[in-house]
Amino acid sequence: MERKSPLFTCFIYVCAILLAVVILAPIAWLFIMSISPAADLAAKPLRWWPQTADFSRYWVLLSTLENSEGAAFTSSLRNSIEVAGMATIAAIALAIPAGWAVSRTPSVGWSLSMVIATYMLPPVALAVPLYMSLAYLGLLNNVFGLALVYLTILAPFTTWLMKSGFDSIPKEIEAAAMIDGAGLFQTLKIITLPLAMPVMATSALFAFLLAWDEFFYALLFTSDQRAKTLTVAIADLAGGRVSDYGLIATAGVLAALPPVLIGLVMQRALISGLTSGGVKG
Repeated sequence: MERKSPLFTCFIYVCAILLAVVILAPIAWLFIMSISPAADLAAKPLRWWPQTADFSRYWVLLSTLENSEGAAFTSSLRNSIEVAGMATIAAIALAIPAGWAVSRTPSVGWSLSMVIATYMLPPVALAVPLYMSLAYLGLLNNVFGLALVYLTILAPFTTWLMKSGFDSIPKEIEAAAMIDGAGLFQTLKIITLPLAMPVMATSALFAFLLAWDEFFYALLFTSDQRAKTLTVAIADLAGGRVSDYGLIATAGVLAALPPVLIGLVMQRALISGLTSGGVKG
């Protein structure tokens, strides 16, 4: 085994530390802002750590008092979870059969390329037809309607990821299962899907994050707490003449928690999928 020089090892650790600082520094500063009094945030020179930690903003945003900032925030949090969850589940449900069909039938691969080409269009180009469609269906300012819009964004992306996962699975394994008497759906359930579990988990995670962070369509197609998502609610906090930057930072910290928790869960799903798909009975 080739031994690495101490200098190279030190270089690797330095690069890893710098990368961690670049990634974690904005998150740490966001948290510090959320617990800093307004006077500290406006002080010159800037105070990098508050003299007294103030967690009151978290209780303000998590309160459920009627017509309060907390009621608006918790409502938008619930809407974001519902919209991102519905869009992700629907996208994966469509991507599995579509990705498998394109992977096993290369002659229809052009169809996926054409659908993915729609990503080159700016979102504003699709805003008017999507708005008119939702208005005709009566789904404006509706979480289900917003989830349908997100599905049009997520389905091509997740299908492309699933196709890449199915391409790595040898066709001979499926053929052997069918020779042994397994039907198509049995082969997919017992052989193909367990082997594709890692890419399914990855696709679901990326789809959820894309839906969770989307702002443009949520701003256009929602108008009140019945369907507003977190991205729009946080923008509303900054929309007044006097903005509480600490409150905005608190909303950012709370908005980041669900994706982080889901990412941890999906990380376990990735490992589970790799082990279950790699074991042969």
